[in-house]
Amino acid sequence: MVVNVFCFYQPGCMGCMEQSPINREVSQELHIKIEEIDAKKNPHYIKQYSLKATPTIIIEMDGAVKERFEGVVHREQLEKAIKKYL
Repeated sequence: MVVNVFCFYQPGCMGCMEQSPINREVSQELHIKIEEIDAKKNPHYIKQYSLKATPTIIIEMDGAVKERFEGVVHREQLEKAIKKYL
């Protein structure tokens, strides 16, 4: 089982700037990579994941979306969601 965590952001987005350090903390704590992807530079993801807001965090397991969060996600909530799939 492969778990991937993606965080889609836009430069200048205040919520995205708030989310980034949270992602780093969770990544270090759980020893998992949270891939931060600039949605504007990678527009194919906008259609693929029906992105409507940033930040958007997607948790995938074996290529299937298991959880999705739009807006800032607090550390405890993000850790709890990811741990379900590790």
